[in-house]
Amino acid sequence: MRTTVPFSASHALPLKSFTPALGLGNPHVQTLWGPLWRTKPAIEHRRERLWLKDGDFLDLDWHGTPSAHAPVVLVLHGLTGSSGSHYVLGLQNALAARGWTSVALNWRGCSGEPNLLTRSYHSGASEDLAEAVAHLRASHPLAPLYAAGYSLGGNVLLKYLGESGPDSGLQGAVAVSVPFRLDQCADRIGLGFSRVYQAHFMREMLAYVKDKKRRFQLDSQHEGLARLAQLGSVKALSKMRTFWEFDDRVTAPLNGYLNVDDYYRRASSRYFLGAIQTPTLIIQSEDDPFVFRHSIPEASELSACTQLELHSKGGHVGFLEGSPGKPAYYLERRIPQWLAALGHESA
Repeated sequence: MRTTVPFSASHALPLKSFTPALGLGNPHVQTLWGPLWRTKPAIEHRRERLWLKDGDFLDLDWHGTPSAHAPVVLVLHGLTGSSGSHYVLGLQNALAARGWTSVALNWRGCSGEPNLLTRSYHSGASEDLAEAVAHLRASHPLAPLYAAGYSLGGNVLLKYLGESGPDSGLQGAVAVSVPFRLDQCADRIGLGFSRVYQAHFMREMLAYVKDKKRRFQLDSQHEGLARLAQLGSVKALSKMRTFWEFDDRVTAPLNGYLNVDDYYRRASSRYFLGAIQTPTLIIQSEDDPFVFRHSIPEASELSACTQLELHSKGGHVGFLEGSPGKPAYYLERRIPQWLAALGHESA
C-alpha cells in the first residue's frame, strides 16, 4: 500500500507501487538486507576536498564526469555512514545509468579521516550542507542541481530546505526514512529489537569521538592541545547506552546546543517542513523501526511543493523488492525517475 500526497500533475507516479520482496516484508529484514547481505556496487570515486569557512573540511566523492548542462545529484548519507554506504553507491550507480553525475558528501569525520575541529557532524548540520550547495552552484552554474538524503542526511536536507526557502539552490530534493522528530526517534530506537540498532550506532559514535580525541592527543601544536582541552569538557563517555545520553553528553556540548532538549528541538526537520519551497519528495515507511508512526508529519504540515510517499512496508532505508534470489532496490528506481520527471529530462 502507498499513500501519496500529490502537489503537481507534472510529478510522475512510480512506475509501479513498492511491493516488498517475496518473503522479506519484515521491517528488520528490509532494514538489514543492505548492510548485511547486499553486494555493494563497484564504482569509482574522484575525491574533492571542500574547505569550510570555519577551517574544517568535507570530502566530496564524485561519480561520473560533470558537463556544463548535465544534472548533478548531491547524495547525503545517514548516521555512521559514508560515501561507501551501500545505499549511496547504489543510487550513484543508478544515476550513472541515466548519464547523470553524482557527488556523495561525507559529513565531518566520515570520510576515513577525523575532522579538524572539536565539533562533529549531527542531524542539524544544515550549515555544512549550505556550504556544499553553494560550492556546487558556483563550480557548476549551468547544471541542474538536486539532492537526495537518507535518514540523518534526509533530516539535514529537509531542515536546510525549510531554512533556505526559495534560495535553496536546488531544483529538486528527495528525503528517505527521515527521523522527523529526533526526541521521539531516540525513544523509538530504545524499544524491542530496535535496541540492537541502538547498540550498533552507539559503538560507532563512541569510536568516532575517541578517534577525534586520539588525533588531538597526537597534535602537540597549541591548536591541537586547545582542542583536546575543549573535548575534555565532554562528559564521560563510559556507560552510555542511549541516544539521549550521547546527544546530551557529546552532541549538544560539541555543537553549541544548551542540552539534548535544545538540540532535538532545533535540529528536528518536522518543524521546518512548512517553509520548503523546493519540489521535494519524502519516501517513508510506516513500519520503520527507527520512527514512530505518529512522528511522520500530517499532510497539513507539508508545503505545497512537498510530496509524501508513505508505504506500509519498507523498513528503514530498505525498500527491497523483487525476490531473495533476484533482489531489486525501489529507491534506486524511484529517486532517479522522480527527479527526471521534474522537467529536465523525460522519465
